Amino acid sequence: MLTVAVAGIGWWGRTIVGFLKNSAKLRTIMLVDPARDAAAPFAAEAGLPLVASLNEALASREVQGVILCTPHTLHCAQIVAAARAGKHVFCEKPLAMSREEVVRAISAVEEHRVALGVGHERRFDTPVLKLEELVAEGRLGILLHVEANLSQDKFLALPADNWRLSSREAPAGPLTATGIHMLDMAVHFLGPVERAHATVRQLGSGLANGDTLAMLLSFRSGASASISGILTTPFAGRFALYGSHGWAELLDKEHPETPEGWVMNVRLRGEKMRTYEFSPAPTVLANLEAFADAALGRAPYPITHQDMRATICALEAIIRSCSSGAIEAVEN
Repeated sequence: MLTVAVAGIGWWGRTIVGFLKNSAKLRTIMLVDPARDAAAPFAAEAGLPLVASLNEALASREVQGVILCTPHTLHCAQIVAAARAGKHVFCEKPLAMSREEVVRAISAVEEHRVALGVGHERRFDTPVLKLEELVAEGRLGILLHVEANLSQDKFLALPADNWRLSSREAPAGPLTATGIHMLDMAVHFLGPVERAHATVRQLGSGLANGDTLAMLLSFRSGASASISGILTTPFAGRFALYGSHGWAELLDKEHPETPEGWVMNVRLRGEKMRTYEFSPAPTVLANLEAFADAALGRAPYPITHQDMRATICALEAIIRSCSSGAIEAVEN
């Protein structure tokens, strides 16, 4: 098993620790959080040692890898530090906040030959795997357009000073919370983004950085995407891929924290629409275990460094567009 330290014991860090209790491939042996007083009760309940500094975890011979559930702006420096310490690193999304940062982070893990994973668990959804098969077989034809939405209202319960709501960590409202998942999926199927036009508005809440995000993307391939994210509406998840021979629509029943399964609608030219039901699956854990397999040399990690880079390059342009109101070019 891959022994890991989980850094950042907030909502999602605690969720990750819970998922790892059921893993046959990873074992949590340490927790990291500078807010020791806040994290100590959870650490005691979990029966795990708690340290205040990531450097303490990186210095441990027993720790083979780290899982970062930390503020977004810390990710690049933490990935570089982990790589230099010879530790495999799994980082929650977004991997970085700029092209410069993602290039530096990926260069570090490649130089030190450690595995890098990222928290895009949507790639592991059962219907996404089915969609990949349809695309690989050419059933949808030439890929033309993506329509996607991922929304939730979990952040309404957060205090106003929570880092997830700060202008530094979430400069385009829902982008770093939900929109980036759909952005990653669009990059996965359509390739690098060439231009981005985005708007974010504060319409239905007191969330200072905005609660409603809309993105229109143009890809190098000529394809396009329209993606939205909202932080005030109850959970909704939809990803639709349109091709010259057919289309497929994926609908989430619930947030991946508590999965309830999916519905997939597919229509191919000359056929009636078919609807498929998929049972719930622990996709967050599947992603983490794929990272463990890569770290231990069992199998390549399925999200490529090229896709990781392309997603963050697009994210940077989207943030610029939200600020400028203009169409922004993506530097890949």
